[in-house]
Amino acid sequence: MNSPRLPLLESVFCAVNLGAIVLDHERRIVLWNSWISKHSGLEHEQVLGRDFFAVFPGLRGGRVDTAIQHALYNNFASLLSQTLNKAPFALHASRAAAARDERIQQAVEVTPIAVDGAPRHCLIQVSDVSIAVTREKLLREQTMVLRSQTFSDGLTGIANRRHFDVAMEKEHRRAKRGATPLSLLMIDIDHFKAYNDHYGHQKGDQCLIQVAAALADMLKRPCDLMARYGGEEFAMILPETDVEQAMLMAETIRARAQELAIPHERTTDAAQLVTVSIGIATQLPDLPVEIEALIGAADRALYQAKRNGRNRVSALLTH
Repeated sequence: MNSPRLPLLESVFCAVNLGAIVLDHERRIVLWNSWISKHSGLEHEQVLGRDFFAVFPGLRGGRVDTAIQHALYNNFASLLSQTLNKAPFALHASRAAAARDERIQQAVEVTPIAVDGAPRHCLIQVSDVSIAVTREKLLREQTMVLRSQTFSDGLTGIANRRHFDVAMEKEHRRAKRGATPLSLLMIDIDHFKAYNDHYGHQKGDQCLIQVAAALADMLKRPCDLMARYGGEEFAMILPETDVEQAMLMAETIRARAQELAIPHERTTDAAQLVTVSIGIATQLPDLPVEIEALIGAADRALYQAKRNGRNRVSALLTH
C-alpha cells in the first residue's frame, strides 16, 4: 500500500538542498542523496553498501565518528559545532575548488532513526554554510573597521578625541591606584592659521598629517598615546612619567617637529619653518587631581609657552 509513496520519498530525499546520508546499524551507507553526490564527486553506485569510513577515512576517530556512535547505539542526536568542525567532509563547490582542496564550510547534524523490525539507523545531514560564514567574517571585518574609525582621527590616522578621553580616564585611574606620576603634553602647531591662509587647506592637511605621523612615531611604550585633540592641537598621555622625563620628551618632540623642515613663510620663527609649542602638566603620585584639572594645567602651560615666544616647552605641576 505504501509502495507508490517510495518514489516520491526518494525524489524528495534527492531534491533537498543539503547533503543527506543514511547509515545502517553497521555503519554501511544505505541512502546517499544527489547533493552529496554533486559535492563529493561520488555517485550512488560507488558508495551504497560500503562502510561509511571506507568512503570518508579522514573522519574515523573524530567528532563525526563519535556522533554516529551516539546516534546508533545511544539514540542520541548530535549537532557538530561549526566553529570546531568547519569542514569535516571532503566536499567542494566545484571541480576547480576540489583541485585546490578548498572545502565548503559545513554544518553537520547526526540523528538516530528508528526502523520497524530492524536495528537503529542514523541520518547525517550536511548543510553548506559557506555564505553565512563569509557574511559573518565580513561583518566582523566591518565591525573592526568601524571600531577603528570610532577611535581614530579621519585625517591623521592617530587616536581621536574620543580615544583620548577613554585612555585618559583609564590612565588617570591607574595612576591614582598605583600612586604613580602621570604626565600630559598639549602640543600646538605654531601660527597654523597663517600657514593655512597662505598655503591653502590641502597643504594644511598635509602639514597636520606629517607632524602627527612624526610625533606619534616617537612613542615607544604601548601605554603612551598621542591623539589629535582638535584642529592643529595634539595631546600626548605619558603614564608613569615624572616632570623631568616629560620635559625631556617634550624637548625631543619640539626638536623633531623643527627637523621636518616644513617651510612656513608666515611664521615669526627665524628659520621660517613649522614649529610646535608644548605645555606639560604632571600629576604627582601623592597629589592626585581630577582629569579636568590636569588638562587645564597642560593648557595653561601651553599658552605660557606661546606667550614666551613659541617653539618652546613650558611645564606646570598640578596641585
